Order: sequence, then C-alpha cells, then structure tokens
Amino acid sequence: MFKTLLLPVDLSSPQSWEKALPAALRLRDSEDSALHIVTVVPDFGLSVVGSFFEEGFEKKALQEVSDKLRRWVAENVPDTVEVHPHVLHGRVYDEIIRAADRLDVDAIVLGSHRPDLADYLLGPNAARVVRHARQSVFVVRGEA
Repeated sequence: MFKTLLLPVDLSSPQSWEKALPAALRLRDSEDSALHIVTVVPDFGLSVVGSFFEEGFEKKALQEVSDKLRRWVAENVPDTVEVHPHVLHGRVYDEIIRAADRLDVDAIVLGSHRPDLADYLLGPNAARVVRHARQSVFVVRGEA
C-alpha cells in the first residue's frame, strides 16, 4: 500500500508499538518499502529546568536512546525490512510531524491507548499528529 512509512515508538512503553509495528509491516507496499522508526527525547522546556542537569546531559541522553533504538530495531524488526531508525529531540508531536515531512513518508502509523478524560481536555500526542500531519495517519489502538 505505501512505499515509505513512519512509525513513532516510545521505547519505555511497549503499548506504543506492540500492535502498531505489525500494522506498519502489513501496510508496506512491497519488500523494498522503507520503514522509518522514530523515537523522541523530549526537551527540557523551560531553560530553568535544564539548569538542574549536568552539562552534556542531553547529548549523553540522546546517545543512550540512539543505542537503545538500534537494539530495539534489531530485536523487533525482521531483517528483510529496510528500516531507518531516527532519534529526535523536542516536542513529541512536533518532531513526528516534522520528521514525516522531512523524510517525505507516505503514511504515519501510531500506537495509541484508549483516551481518558484528561486526554480529551489536553490532547495526546497522537491526536495532535492526526490533526496536523499532511500524511495519512493510521492510529492502532492498544489496551485501555
């Protein structure tokens, strides 16, 4: 169906990918379709928050997440799949949308939990991606 797909994952939350990864693999156009997998390291937000961390903390955190993502890909994505892992840094939904545009993907596949009242009031990352992405977005529901 699609030549290039983007799959955002939260490495600390299997529900973000347990059902979304198989769905993304099924949505591929052919064996030579590319799967871009992204994980986002949130930024500190206010600069005053960053002052509580040692110098170089963000750089070290990004490297550790990059190593974890490479291991995750090796353990979870079949060897026959053309896969490109990316570690991003910033606001989760902004970075997902920016990556989808920059990588020129055809579709985004997102794992999502069932919304609770707080999600309706605040808007989860998945909802923001659905509202603002130019690409088709497939939301794969996990457990409540």
